[in-house]
Amino acid sequence: MAAEKKNILTYEGLKKLEDEIQDLKVVRRKEVADKIKEAREQGDLSENAEYDAAKEEQREIEARIEEIEKILKNAEVVDEEEVDVDTINIGCKVKVYDMEYDEELEFRIVGSTEASSLEGKISNESPVGKALLRHKTGDVVQVETQAGVIEYKVLEIQKSI
Repeated sequence: MAAEKKNILTYEGLKKLEDEIQDLKVVRRKEVADKIKEAREQGDLSENAEYDAAKEEQREIEARIEEIEKILKNAEVVDEEEVDVDTINIGCKVKVYDMEYDEELEFRIVGSTEASSLEGKISNESPVGKALLRHKTGDVVQVETQAGVIEYKVLEIQKSI
């Protein structure tokens, strides 16, 4: 069996997953169990939409718990306080200049588990994240994307905390 891929997380990402699994196990499991109990009390389960919906919700909760446990089992936490800001690495906040669109962008480089484009968190495995890794302030980085080659100039590297 191949070794499972390490899930690289920041402390923030680890805490978020731990909080979510705690909520799922303690709060959501009880809520859905109550819904199932209520639906059972209504009688005939063969035509009971509330029962079917509650069972489906229960399956989704259990699947998410299993997914989070798997992520946490293979988690490798990056200590953002010890991140070297001489080069771009996971746990860095990076300010770049998009040379084509003449604008500054800011990214946090995180593991794929935490990536969220809406929050400016990009994965170290994404085309942009992968291309930026190990570059220094002042470097011009070419990123191969589906839309073609994008050039970013690295303006600043900081610890993301």
